[in-house]
Amino acid sequence: MKKKIIFSGIQPTGLLTLGNYIGALKQWQELQKKYFCIYCIADLHSLTIHQKKSILSKNILDILAMCLACGINPEKSIIFIQSHVPQHSQLNWILNCFTNFGEIQRMIQFKEKIFLNKNINVGVFNYPILMAADILLYQTNKVPVGKDQIQHIELTRNIASRFNKIYGNIFTIPEKILNYNGACIKSLINPNKKMSKSDFNKNNIISLFDNDFIIEQKIKNAITDSNYPPIIKYDLKNKPGISNLLVILSNITKCSIKRLEKDFQNKNYNYFKKSIINNLCLFLNRLRKKYFFYRENEKYLKSIIINGAEKAKKYADITLQKVTNVIGLDI
Repeated sequence: MKKKIIFSGIQPTGLLTLGNYIGALKQWQELQKKYFCIYCIADLHSLTIHQKKSILSKNILDILAMCLACGINPEKSIIFIQSHVPQHSQLNWILNCFTNFGEIQRMIQFKEKIFLNKNINVGVFNYPILMAADILLYQTNKVPVGKDQIQHIELTRNIASRFNKIYGNIFTIPEKILNYNGACIKSLINPNKKMSKSDFNKNNIISLFDNDFIIEQKIKNAITDSNYPPIIKYDLKNKPGISNLLVILSNITKCSIKRLEKDFQNKNYNYFKKSIINNLCLFLNRLRKKYFFYRENEKYLKSIIINGAEKAKKYADITLQKVTNVIGLDI
Protein backbone atom coordinates (compact mmCIF):
# COMPACT_ATOMS: atom_id res chain seq x y z
CA MET A 1 0.00 0.00 0.00
CA LYS A 2 1.36 3.40 -1.01
CA LYS A 3 2.21 5.61 1.93
CA LYS A 4 0.37 8.90 2.31
CA ILE A 5 2.41 12.07 1.87
CA ILE A 6 3.25 14.46 4.69
CA PHE A 7 4.60 17.96 4.05
CA SER A 8 5.94 20.37 6.64
CA GLY A 9 8.39 23.25 6.78
CA ILE A 10 10.49 25.25 9.22
CA GLN A 11 12.01 28.69 8.80
CA PRO A 12 15.78 29.13 9.21
CA THR A 13 15.49 32.11 11.53
CA GLY A 14 16.67 32.52 15.12
CA LEU A 15 17.73 29.89 17.62
CA LEU A 16 15.50 26.83 17.73
CA THR A 17 13.56 26.45 20.96
CA LEU A 18 12.24 23.53 22.93
CA GLY A 19 8.87 24.51 21.47
CA ASN A 20 10.22 23.95 17.95
CA TYR A 21 11.53 20.55 18.96
CA ILE A 22 8.38 19.33 20.72
CA GLY A 23 5.89 20.96 18.35
CA ALA A 24 7.66 20.13 15.08
CA LEU A 25 10.95 18.22 14.93
CA LYS A 26 9.98 15.49 17.39
CA GLN A 27 6.74 14.99 15.49
CA TRP A 28 8.59 14.95 12.14
CA GLN A 29 10.75 12.08 13.35
CA GLU A 30 7.72 10.08 14.50
CA LEU A 31 5.75 10.67 11.29
CA GLN A 32 8.50 9.02 9.22
CA LYS A 33 7.45 5.64 10.63
CA LYS A 34 4.05 5.76 8.97
CA TYR A 35 4.18 8.30 6.13
CA PHE A 36 6.33 9.40 3.20
CA CYS A 37 7.57 12.72 4.55
CA ILE A 38 8.73 15.79 2.65
CA TYR A 39 10.37 18.40 4.88
CA CYS A 40 11.25 21.89 3.74
CA ILE A 41 13.68 24.47 5.14
CA ALA A 42 11.55 27.48 4.23
CA ASP A 43 14.13 30.12 3.37
CA LEU A 44 11.78 31.99 1.01
CA HIS A 45 9.26 32.43 3.82
CA SER A 46 12.01 33.83 6.04
CA LEU A 47 12.59 36.72 3.60
CA THR A 48 9.50 38.56 4.85
CA ILE A 49 12.00 39.85 7.42
CA HIS A 50 15.22 41.17 5.91
CA GLN A 51 18.05 38.67 6.40
CA LYS A 52 21.82 39.02 6.39
CA LYS A 53 23.38 36.64 3.85
CA SER A 54 25.98 35.16 6.20
CA ILE A 55 23.45 34.61 8.99
CA LEU A 56 20.80 33.07 6.74
CA SER A 57 23.33 30.68 5.16
CA LYS A 58 24.54 29.62 8.60
CA ASN A 59 20.98 29.21 9.91
CA ILE A 60 20.06 26.91 7.02
CA LEU A 61 22.93 24.54 7.81
CA ASP A 62 22.17 24.80 11.55
CA ILE A 63 18.54 23.80 10.95
CA LEU A 64 19.53 20.91 8.71
CA ALA A 65 22.04 19.58 11.26
CA MET A 66 19.42 19.82 14.02
CA CYS A 67 16.87 17.98 11.86
CA LEU A 68 19.35 15.14 11.46
CA ALA A 69 20.14 15.20 15.20
CA CYS A 70 16.41 14.87 15.90
CA GLY A 71 16.19 11.73 13.79
CA ILE A 72 15.04 13.01 10.40
CA ASN A 73 16.42 10.39 8.01
CA PRO A 74 17.23 11.70 4.49
CA GLU A 75 17.14 8.10 3.23
CA LYS A 76 13.51 7.73 4.34
CA SER A 77 12.29 11.31 3.90
CA ILE A 78 13.03 14.20 1.55
CA ILE A 79 14.56 17.22 3.23
CA PHE A 80 15.40 20.21 1.04
CA ILE A 81 15.77 23.98 0.86
CA GLN A 82 12.69 25.74 -0.49
CA SER A 83 14.49 28.19 -2.82
CA HIS A 84 16.40 25.31 -4.46
CA VAL A 85 13.14 24.06 -5.97
CA PRO A 86 11.91 26.88 -8.25
CA GLN A 87 8.54 25.20 -8.77
CA HIS A 88 7.48 26.63 -5.40
CA SER A 89 7.71 30.19 -6.70
CA GLN A 90 6.17 29.25 -10.05
CA LEU A 91 3.12 27.63 -8.49
CA ASN A 92 2.90 30.47 -5.98
CA TRP A 93 2.26 32.99 -8.77
CA ILE A 94 -0.36 30.79 -10.41
CA LEU A 95 -2.19 30.28 -7.10
CA ASN A 96 -2.14 34.05 -6.51
CA CYS A 97 -4.48 34.25 -9.46
CA PHE A 98 -6.90 31.81 -7.85
CA THR A 99 -6.97 33.46 -4.43
CA ASN A 100 -9.36 36.22 -3.46
CA PHE A 101 -7.92 39.43 -2.02
CA GLY A 102 -10.41 39.38 0.83
CA GLU A 103 -9.36 35.86 1.85
CA ILE A 104 -5.84 37.03 2.62
CA GLN A 105 -7.04 40.19 4.34
CA ARG A 106 -8.97 37.99 6.77
CA MET A 107 -5.95 35.91 7.77
CA ILE A 108 -5.45 36.36 11.51
CA GLN A 109 -1.64 36.46 11.42
CA PHE A 110 -1.69 39.05 8.63
CA LYS A 111 -4.13 41.24 10.57
CA GLU A 112 -1.93 40.98 13.68
CA LYS A 113 1.15 42.07 11.76
CA ILE A 114 -0.71 44.95 10.13
CA PHE A 115 -1.81 46.07 13.60
CA LEU A 116 1.78 46.00 14.90
CA ASN A 117 3.45 47.46 11.81
CA LYS A 118 1.67 49.26 8.99
CA ASN A 119 4.81 49.28 6.78
CA ILE A 120 4.96 45.53 6.19
CA ASN A 121 6.06 44.16 2.82
CA VAL A 122 3.91 42.40 0.23
CA GLY A 123 5.64 39.13 1.06
CA VAL A 124 3.79 39.05 4.39
CA PHE A 125 0.50 39.36 2.49
CA ASN A 126 1.51 36.63 0.04
CA TYR A 127 2.93 34.31 2.73
CA PRO A 128 -0.18 32.06 3.07
CA ILE A 129 -0.38 31.54 -0.71
CA LEU A 130 3.28 30.50 -0.88
CA MET A 131 2.50 28.09 1.96
CA ALA A 132 -0.38 26.72 -0.11
CA ALA A 133 1.97 26.25 -3.06
CA ASP A 134 4.45 24.41 -0.81
CA ILE A 135 1.77 21.96 0.27
CA LEU A 136 -0.11 21.44 -3.01
CA LEU A 137 3.04 20.98 -5.09
CA TYR A 138 3.64 17.56 -3.55
CA GLN A 139 0.05 16.27 -3.62
CA THR A 140 0.21 16.31 0.16
CA ASN A 141 -2.33 14.23 2.05
CA LYS A 142 -1.64 15.51 5.57
CA VAL A 143 0.04 18.55 7.12
CA PRO A 144 1.12 18.63 10.78
CA VAL A 145 0.17 22.03 12.21
CA GLY A 146 -0.32 23.90 15.44
CA LYS A 147 -3.59 25.63 16.21
CA ASP A 148 -2.19 28.96 14.95
CA GLN A 149 -1.76 27.44 11.46
CA ILE A 150 -5.22 25.90 11.04
CA GLN A 151 -6.51 28.93 9.12
CA HIS A 152 -3.64 28.58 6.63
CA ILE A 153 -4.56 24.96 5.95
CA GLU A 154 -8.19 25.93 5.42
CA LEU A 155 -7.07 28.57 2.90
CA THR A 156 -4.95 25.94 1.11
CA ARG A 157 -7.94 23.61 0.92
CA ASN A 158 -10.13 26.43 -0.45
CA ILE A 159 -7.61 27.36 -3.14
CA ALA A 160 -7.17 23.73 -4.19
CA SER A 161 -10.93 23.11 -4.28
CA ARG A 162 -11.49 26.26 -6.34
CA PHE A 163 -8.82 25.22 -8.85
CA ASN A 164 -10.11 21.64 -9.03
CA LYS A 165 -13.67 22.83 -9.62
CA ILE A 166 -12.50 24.65 -12.75
CA TYR A 167 -9.90 22.21 -14.11
CA GLY A 168 -10.64 18.80 -12.59
CA ASN A 169 -8.88 16.88 -9.82
CA ILE A 170 -5.40 18.35 -10.20
CA PHE A 171 -4.60 18.92 -6.51
CA THR A 172 -4.98 16.58 -3.56
CA ILE A 173 -7.01 18.33 -0.84
CA PRO A 174 -4.78 18.17 2.27
CA GLU A 175 -5.95 17.36 5.78
CA LYS A 176 -4.42 18.71 8.97
CA ILE A 177 -2.75 16.69 11.73
CA LEU A 178 -2.93 18.36 15.12
CA ASN A 179 -0.34 17.37 17.71
CA TYR A 180 -2.37 17.54 20.91
CA ASN A 181 0.51 16.61 23.20
CA GLY A 182 2.88 19.53 22.83
CA ALA A 183 1.61 21.23 19.67
CA CYS A 184 2.04 24.57 21.37
CA ILE A 185 4.62 24.84 24.13
CA LYS A 186 4.01 28.01 26.09
CA SER A 187 6.25 30.80 27.33
CA LEU A 188 7.90 30.10 30.70
CA ILE A 189 7.06 33.52 32.15
CA ASN A 190 3.71 34.00 30.40
CA PRO A 191 2.16 30.53 29.92
CA ASN A 192 -0.81 32.03 28.09
CA LYS A 193 1.26 32.74 24.98
CA LYS A 194 3.26 30.52 22.64
CA MET A 195 6.99 29.93 23.18
CA SER A 196 8.55 31.72 20.22
CA LYS A 197 12.15 31.91 19.02
CA SER A 198 11.46 35.55 18.04
CA ASP A 199 10.57 36.50 21.64
CA PHE A 200 12.72 39.44 22.79
CA ASN A 201 12.63 38.19 26.39
CA LYS A 202 14.84 35.10 26.27
CA ASN A 203 13.67 34.09 29.77
CA ASN A 204 10.42 33.06 28.08
CA ILE A 205 12.09 30.35 26.01
CA ILE A 206 14.38 27.36 26.33
CA SER A 207 16.81 27.38 23.41
CA LEU A 208 18.09 24.00 22.26
CA PHE A 209 21.54 25.53 22.80
CA ASP A 210 21.05 26.80 26.37
CA ASN A 211 23.69 25.41 28.72
CA ASP A 212 22.90 23.70 32.04
CA PHE A 213 23.26 26.87 34.10
CA ILE A 214 20.91 28.88 31.89
CA ILE A 215 18.36 26.07 31.82
CA GLU A 216 18.43 25.86 35.61
CA GLN A 217 17.86 29.60 35.99
CA LYS A 218 15.03 29.70 33.46
CA ILE A 219 13.15 26.73 34.92
CA LYS A 220 13.59 28.05 38.47
CA ASN A 221 12.01 31.34 37.35
CA ALA A 222 9.22 29.70 35.33
CA ILE A 223 5.73 30.70 36.45
CA THR A 224 3.79 28.16 38.52
CA ASP A 225 1.06 29.35 40.90
CA SER A 226 0.48 30.18 44.56
CA ASN A 227 -1.58 27.12 45.50
CA TYR A 228 -0.95 25.75 48.97
CA PRO A 229 -0.46 22.93 49.37
CA PRO A 230 1.08 22.76 45.88
CA ILE A 231 -0.76 20.57 43.39
CA ILE A 232 1.08 19.28 40.32
CA LYS A 233 -1.80 18.66 37.95
CA TYR A 234 -2.58 19.28 34.28
CA ASP A 235 -5.23 22.01 34.24
CA LEU A 236 -4.82 24.52 31.41
CA LYS A 237 -7.48 26.89 32.67
CA ASN A 238 -6.50 27.14 36.34
CA LYS A 239 -2.85 26.04 36.26
CA PRO A 240 -1.36 27.06 32.87
CA GLY A 241 2.23 27.30 34.19
CA ILE A 242 2.24 23.85 35.81
CA SER A 243 0.43 22.39 32.79
CA ASN A 244 3.08 23.77 30.45
CA LEU A 245 5.91 22.33 32.54
CA LEU A 246 4.15 18.94 32.64
CA VAL A 247 3.86 18.93 28.84
CA ILE A 248 7.57 19.75 28.51
CA LEU A 249 8.60 17.01 30.95
CA SER A 250 6.25 14.49 29.33
CA ASN A 251 7.72 15.07 25.89
CA ILE A 252 11.37 14.84 26.88
CA THR A 253 10.94 11.79 29.14
CA LYS A 254 8.23 9.99 27.10
CA CYS A 255 6.18 9.59 30.29
CA SER A 256 2.47 10.28 30.09
CA ILE A 257 1.13 13.31 31.91
CA LYS A 258 -1.08 11.05 34.04
CA ARG A 259 2.00 9.10 35.11
CA LEU A 260 3.84 12.32 35.96
CA GLU A 261 0.88 13.61 38.00
CA LYS A 262 1.03 10.39 40.00
CA ASP A 263 4.83 10.54 40.41
CA PHE A 264 4.71 14.12 41.69
CA GLN A 265 1.70 13.68 43.95
CA ASN A 266 2.35 15.39 47.30
CA LYS A 267 5.65 16.84 45.98
CA ASN A 268 6.39 20.57 46.11
CA TYR A 269 7.11 22.81 43.13
CA ASN A 270 10.80 23.03 43.95
CA TYR A 271 11.14 19.23 43.72
CA PHE A 272 9.13 19.26 40.47
CA LYS A 273 11.35 21.93 38.90
CA LYS A 274 14.56 20.13 39.94
CA SER A 275 13.33 17.03 38.11
CA ILE A 276 12.59 19.10 35.00
CA ILE A 277 16.04 20.72 35.14
CA ASN A 278 17.84 17.38 35.47
CA ASN A 279 15.91 15.71 32.68
CA LEU A 280 16.09 18.73 30.39
CA CYS A 281 19.84 19.14 30.79
CA LEU A 282 20.40 15.45 30.11
CA PHE A 283 18.13 15.50 27.06
CA LEU A 284 19.59 18.67 25.50
CA ASN A 285 23.20 17.63 26.08
CA ARG A 286 22.53 14.37 24.21
CA LEU A 287 20.75 16.23 21.41
CA ARG A 288 23.55 18.78 21.02
CA LYS A 289 26.17 16.03 20.86
CA LYS A 290 24.37 14.61 17.82
CA TYR A 291 23.90 18.09 16.39
CA PHE A 292 27.61 18.98 16.52
CA PHE A 293 28.50 15.63 14.95
CA TYR A 294 26.48 16.59 11.85
CA ARG A 295 27.19 20.33 11.90
CA GLU A 296 30.95 19.78 11.74
CA ASN A 297 30.55 17.73 8.56
CA GLU A 298 29.54 20.51 6.16
CA LYS A 299 30.35 18.42 3.08
CA TYR A 300 27.78 15.83 4.18
CA LEU A 301 25.16 18.52 4.87
CA LYS A 302 25.63 20.02 1.41
CA SER A 303 25.29 16.59 -0.20
CA ILE A 304 21.91 16.20 1.56
CA ILE A 305 20.88 19.65 0.29
CA ILE A 306 21.74 18.74 -3.33
CA ASN A 307 20.12 15.30 -3.20
CA GLY A 308 17.05 16.64 -1.39
CA ALA A 309 16.46 19.32 -4.04
CA GLU A 310 16.81 16.77 -6.86
CA LYS A 311 14.28 14.43 -5.25
CA ALA A 312 11.84 17.26 -4.46
CA LYS A 313 12.04 18.65 -8.01
CA LYS A 314 10.91 15.32 -9.47
CA TYR A 315 7.70 15.39 -7.43
CA ALA A 316 7.17 19.13 -7.82
CA ASP A 317 7.63 19.04 -11.59
CA ILE A 318 4.90 16.44 -12.06
CA THR A 319 2.34 18.67 -10.34
CA LEU A 320 3.50 21.88 -12.02
CA GLN A 321 3.32 20.28 -15.46
CA LYS A 322 -0.25 19.19 -14.76
CA VAL A 323 -1.14 22.73 -13.69
CA THR A 324 0.52 24.51 -16.62
CA ASN A 325 -1.05 22.03 -19.04
CA VAL A 326 -4.64 22.50 -17.86
CA ILE A 327 -4.42 26.31 -17.74
CA GLY A 328 -2.83 26.59 -21.21
CA LEU A 329 0.77 27.52 -20.41
CA ASP A 330 2.26 24.23 -21.63
CA ILE A 331 2.63 24.97 -25.34
